[in-house]
Amino acid sequence: MKKANGTGLVPTFKSWLDDFWGADNVFADDFLRMRKNWMPAVNIKDEKKNFEIEVAAPGLKKEDFKIRVENGMLFISAEREDTREETEAAYTRKEFSYHSFERSFALPENADPESISARYNDGILKLTVKKMKTAATPKTIAVS
Repeated sequence: MKKANGTGLVPTFKSWLDDFWGADNVFADDFLRMRKNWMPAVNIKDEKKNFEIEVAAPGLKKEDFKIRVENGMLFISAEREDTREETEAAYTRKEFSYHSFERSFALPENADPESISARYNDGILKLTVKKMKTAATPKTIAVS
């Protein structure tokens, strides 16, 4: 008796589809994870002169990102739509996938929104936000 995709004696719906279409990544876990609700990991560093924000977003292009500042909030988003078409003698199969995310961050009072710079390299979007100079010592105000 043949095992279905090495999973057991009774084939699952997924293994049946894999057998029918061939070993196709459409039904793979990695494909399903990259859906429209995908949310990349973010690191935020508080350095002496600036804040650094790193967004792990492999597989995107720098043109896919939109970055904006509005009312003290920093918004980082990306959208990407992929289309793949396969034509054989008797059929054509076309697959679409759509990936998007949006993250928002409240900028600290000492962040300079005019100084934000961004670059994308090796799957990491890195933003640098310079800090504004603030008064070194708090000021005490006397009540009269």
